[in-house]
Amino acid sequence: MSRVDYRSIGLKVGLEIHQQLDTREKLFCSCPAELGEEEHDEFVRQLRPTRSELGDVDPAALFEWRKGRLYIYQAPLNHSCLVEADEEPPHPINREAVAVAVAVAKALGSAIVDEVHVMRKTVIDGSNTSGFQRTAIVALGGSIRVGSKEVPIETIVIEEDAARKVGEKGRYVVYRLDRLGIPLIEIATAPVIESPGEAREVALAIGTMLRLTGKVKRGLGTIRQDLNVSIRGGAKTEIKGVQRLELIPRVIEYEVLRQLSLLRIRDMLRERGVTREELERVEPVDVSSLLAGSKSRVIKKVLSSGGKVIAVKLPRMKGIIGMEIMPGRRFGTELADYARFWGGVGGIIHSDELPGYGITGDEVEKIYEAVGGDPGVDAFALVADKPSNALRAARAVLERVAAALEGVPEETRAALEDGTTRYLRPRPGSARMYPETDIPPLRIDENILSMAEPLVPEPPEVVVMRLKKEYGLSDQLAWEVIRDERYRLIVGLLEKYRGTLEPSYVAGFFVVVLRGLEGEGVEVWKVDDAILEKILDMVAQGEIAREAAAELVKYLANNPGYTVEEAVEKLGLRRLSREEVERIVDEIVGGLREEILKRGEKAVGLVMGRAMARLRGRADGRLVSEIVSRKIREILDSDGKG
Repeated sequence: MSRVDYRSIGLKVGLEIHQQLDTREKLFCSCPAELGEEEHDEFVRQLRPTRSELGDVDPAALFEWRKGRLYIYQAPLNHSCLVEADEEPPHPINREAVAVAVAVAKALGSAIVDEVHVMRKTVIDGSNTSGFQRTAIVALGGSIRVGSKEVPIETIVIEEDAARKVGEKGRYVVYRLDRLGIPLIEIATAPVIESPGEAREVALAIGTMLRLTGKVKRGLGTIRQDLNVSIRGGAKTEIKGVQRLELIPRVIEYEVLRQLSLLRIRDMLRERGVTREELERVEPVDVSSLLAGSKSRVIKKVLSSGGKVIAVKLPRMKGIIGMEIMPGRRFGTELADYARFWGGVGGIIHSDELPGYGITGDEVEKIYEAVGGDPGVDAFALVADKPSNALRAARAVLERVAAALEGVPEETRAALEDGTTRYLRPRPGSARMYPETDIPPLRIDENILSMAEPLVPEPPEVVVMRLKKEYGLSDQLAWEVIRDERYRLIVGLLEKYRGTLEPSYVAGFFVVVLRGLEGEGVEVWKVDDAILEKILDMVAQGEIAREAAAELVKYLANNPGYTVEEAVEKLGLRRLSREEVERIVDEIVGGLREEILKRGEKAVGLVMGRAMARLRGRADGRLVSEIVSRKIREILDSDGKG
């Protein structure tokens, strides 16, 4: 993908950054704006779409309703109330949250609205008990500078976060209401970003600016990036839920590859003479009887439970269904996504992957005959499920193939951990938004403006200069500090340990050591700030060696029930006295005396390696180095080689 000239294909990317605000209360009630694991009550709901004021039904809402889901809600006793249960009207909008959004708007040079009007955005996937999310525009316009480019900001919005999904079984989905109503700020850029790398830089700049307010939450799930991606000749695709900054470039690269592949498939279909009219004439065929003796486990399981196997002919599409459109995902995967979501089935089997899955070549021939297809040019798709589900899924496959004749369909997709995406739902329509009638408008008065003033973040360059001047940090380290989600904690500890620990060590502990552990897969987020501070306290007081800090964090992340002191004892990391270090180094150099005499001063590396193997985490590396050098010098001097 690095060889793609993104400008020549007309790549345009817009970002929507969603960040939880660190307010005391939720957006529309006085419950604490934090997650809670206490006891809970439960209730069950089913949600239905309604018509807008113009009589329209949002297609995305209709799509969710067709799944026939039932929702179980866990209501934590101390972190939810009747507002979250949609049994009581929402309270007036949280002025603290509005003030944070106003502060961000000031930093971005946005035009702040005179009055904040809350709107309802239809969402019936169960994540909101009311069937809608409350959202309000606070400011319009503005920009953020990234390198030499001014990236326009379109909107700054505050909205309530959704309930968190904690389980799913069959028709039932379980949500917990502690997260529902936590204030979010959403910053949307114009679609002017022209490369995957630039998208990452813009997201980083916005995230840094938000952290500098000191009023945003941090940790897993507190920030997410949504991407709007299009190329020339393609379509605007909304990609939801990119959790990690470093994943943004890969998601965009793969989406570009997907859209280019779909345009290539469009051209192939047209060249082969496939038409929408022809696809509309295709009728699903029940081939259950043909596969009654099949050895396929999937087919046998469905037929034994009273299900059906439905086949649809895909005219002149042989070889196209199996085409890869992004790493690990083929055009057939796209068809399967549509079948799953519109038909509620587990997936599809298509002819480009047969014989296989226990389906024999003879059975493939019989299916071709049943659907009236030519094995040399046509393809087919099989759906095995309950009769009604299988029929709906088969029709969804035909609709998706018909859409392929136009190229790239407009849709909303979900980001996956490997950077690929899957179909999530249709793009929402204009019927999705309507006014919230239970909440009065909030005027942006002098009180809110004065609350916002101290929260307006300084330009990052100013903060970096101050860190360099006050703590002697390098330019690179200072930038890493302000980009770290623990920025406020780091600055507080730089001040606390002034004169006892070098600022570069304190900063490096967070932006080098902890990030390195995260890169190894250690769940550092499980170690809270107080424990990290305690580890640094013990380093500052000489109770443990600097090198022990990383090992302690790793152990405490994997064993969260232990105190720092218990972990130190468990790992044997209590710092050795100078005398103990001297004794151990004496043993090592005594055993290597001949090698030291042979190598001279070049033996330092050998001796240090042996010494640190025994002392790492229990003695400061600089102390060990000083003692090793002195002991080697003594041996060489006594032998007359110094």
